[in-house]
Amino acid sequence: MTQSASASAPHLLGALDQGTSSTRFMIFNRQGGVVSSAQREHRQIYPQAGWVEHAPSEILASSLAVMNEAMQAAGISGKQVAAVGITNQRETAVVWDRTTGEAIYNAVVWQDTRVADTVAHLASHGGQDRFRAITGLPLSTYFSGLKIAWILDHVPGARARAEAGELLFGNIDTYLLWNLTGGAEGGLHATDVTNASRTQLMNLHTLAWDPGMLDVLRVPAAMMPDIRSSSEYFADLKTSSLAGVPICGVLGDQHAALVGQTCFQPGELKNTYGTGCFLLMNTGTSRVDSAAGLLTTLAYRFGNQPAVYALEGSIAVTGSLVQWLRDNLGLIETSADIEALARTVDDNGGVYFVPAFSGLYAPYWKDSARGVIAGLTRYVNKGHLARAVLEATAFQTRDVVAAMEADSGIPLKQLRTDGGMVVNELLMQMQANTLNCSVVRPRMRETTALGAAYAAGLGCGFYKDTDDLRNYWSVDKTWHPDIDPRERDRQYRQWKKAVHRSFDWEEAD
Repeated sequence: MTQSASASAPHLLGALDQGTSSTRFMIFNRQGGVVSSAQREHRQIYPQAGWVEHAPSEILASSLAVMNEAMQAAGISGKQVAAVGITNQRETAVVWDRTTGEAIYNAVVWQDTRVADTVAHLASHGGQDRFRAITGLPLSTYFSGLKIAWILDHVPGARARAEAGELLFGNIDTYLLWNLTGGAEGGLHATDVTNASRTQLMNLHTLAWDPGMLDVLRVPAAMMPDIRSSSEYFADLKTSSLAGVPICGVLGDQHAALVGQTCFQPGELKNTYGTGCFLLMNTGTSRVDSAAGLLTTLAYRFGNQPAVYALEGSIAVTGSLVQWLRDNLGLIETSADIEALARTVDDNGGVYFVPAFSGLYAPYWKDSARGVIAGLTRYVNKGHLARAVLEATAFQTRDVVAAMEADSGIPLKQLRTDGGMVVNELLMQMQANTLNCSVVRPRMRETTALGAAYAAGLGCGFYKDTDDLRNYWSVDKTWHPDIDPRERDRQYRQWKKAVHRSFDWEEAD
């Protein structure tokens, strides 16, 4: 379909991007340009320290609202949309009633640490890496499998109902897919390989639910969704102004960003700067098992083609650290103010901020770590603290990149960036300095939603192949290192010292 096609012909793609703090629907043209967008935030629920929840019904309502708002803003009908893709916050677990569609408990969010005792118990019998050979993942509070078990154990009668087939599980993609395609009236209960790989229940070799993992994490097979590819026909939408439009793509958010950045060759790497930071490196059709603290995961699978694997480094706190500086300390009025505040000083004044608010993820995997501000003196002011907050993102990214280079044997030449924090040009320069390589910001910065749209376009035949997608990727700005190598090394040594100060702060009961 060319751009000269009639206004009523399907020449657009939609992407539902359900994130940790908000939900957005974006409409793209063939070249990946934004036609329309709508976004709504949802509540962050903190029942107690270390617990993070979302209300599933609120997420569903927001999803329906932004889909309608974006369509209305564009002044188009569903007949003009070829397909829709879904991308989502991963590892956030929802359990709901198959008959009523009601969630039996709030969604337990990926940041939540309530299963820490269970993680410690399982690790005491075989170590933290006892399931890596099967799932590619270390034992951690991060993944959704143990969250399912917690819900079943703490909602009266839930485990028996799940075993009887009365309850369904899904990460957010599955919950939305089921509801948007009919819900209790025949909704599709499915997920894709990328989301399935984040449960710690899927076998990376077979791409199917592993009976042994279901048994050891105590999750009934009857509640699990079908596992599909990331790009194929799933079902037609039954709700909203897009009723009748096919859903043809589903990807976890970080995998969607990899696709949106067109990282289709082994060794290509992107970093998404959002609530946390998530680096994914395409490793091709062969899995690379990490010896350096990374995750082995699915990058994507398009239709019947072989699955493509990735190494991933997940950082829990980056953009949310800026929000913490704003909301908890009141040092800035808006998140965007941090760059100007950090520019009031020339360096960090010797301050290093390790934001281990709920432990450290890759490459350390220290659930017992807690946040540390090191190097404070009377000289330090709020500008130094702001600079240390930004540098924390750059240093954490270097930790993960070093692990990726060690595992893959591929030295990093360029980092492709996306996400909300890439508008901060000081941070991008810090990142280039810390990594000693070029840092590239693409012209289209919303690559997560774009990747979901690309997957949907491939799944419905809107695009021929990935070469079509590569033709539309373009650079907005590139940063190059401009720091003395000795100073780079000195700063990183200090950072590593601060990281080690954060270890084992939380003591076991």
